[in-house]
Amino acid sequence: MAILVCGGAGYIGSHMAAYLKEQGEEVVILDNLQKGHKAAVEALDGKLYIGDLRNRSILDKVFTENKIDSVIDFAADSLVGESMTDPLKYFENNVGSTISLLSAMKDHNVKYIVFSSTAATYGEPESIPIVESDKTVPTNPYGESKLSVEKVLKWCDTAYGIKYTALRYFNAAGAHISGKIGEDHNPESHLIPIILQVALGKREKIMIFGDDYNTEDGSCVRDYVHVTDLASAHLFALQRLKNGGESAIYNLGNGKGFSVKEVVEVTRKVTGREIKAEVAERRAGDPAILIASSERAKKELGWKPQYDSLETIIETAWNWHKNHPDGYQ
Repeated sequence: MAILVCGGAGYIGSHMAAYLKEQGEEVVILDNLQKGHKAAVEALDGKLYIGDLRNRSILDKVFTENKIDSVIDFAADSLVGESMTDPLKYFENNVGSTISLLSAMKDHNVKYIVFSSTAATYGEPESIPIVESDKTVPTNPYGESKLSVEKVLKWCDTAYGIKYTALRYFNAAGAHISGKIGEDHNPESHLIPIILQVALGKREKIMIFGDDYNTEDGSCVRDYVHVTDLASAHLFALQRLKNGGESAIYNLGNGKGFSVKEVVEVTRKVTGREIKAEVAERRAGDPAILIASSERAKKELGWKPQYDSLETIIETAWNWHKNHPDGYQ
């Protein structure tokens, strides 16, 4: 039986597909390639269908031509700023796509799904570290769209018996240990690859937005988790469902935070490059600290991050970026 990875040509999705293949699983990838890369799938020697989840005919084709018993869903738009200016795009794609996928799963009797959610479902944190029982009050349409899907999943479990796990994760980072696949976004919005672009001479400097937060060095603190560790958690979650586990929601993170200044300094150490950094005004809506408690995932899924040092995360990312300075181009 095969596992369908939706959005499997994207950053996290391609690492998921790679991890599944390494574990001996049969993998089928569906991606519209708006943000994903065909070259990432080719590097994995993966089976790719090109199409949009909102197109029911491509879903029926995938489910008919393959013996699929479960789905891992990464397909989504994920830029917070864009979601504020174009919320309809985010609800139409993020919510609409998953509703279409769930409808096809129902009709083809596929009963297990692991959904890529986000820490943005929490909004401004009540306390640190964030736990799954904290209030979910998103402050942007991206987070709201993911929370909406979580609610749809709950009712699909009740009505159709489709068991789900929603994984709310924090800052995905790093690249596959082989260096064959990595992070390639356009535009790039993630801190570590932006700093590495400075190291490669692709950017003049890195902007540190605010150094007057109530943190040890004044810059924002975030929780970074290696992309392969995220992948392993998805498989643990899927195995739990197949073994009779009930639907559930889990945070995924390192459980410790690193400041922007700390990330810049460690990147200088790893790359051996001078990296110019400049302090700018705070960005609206940036919380001082975002750190996840992943204790529930560790306890119930048996998950344990393997690449949890900041230096290791950046080393794997640097290995990809220095050998692919223009991404998959």
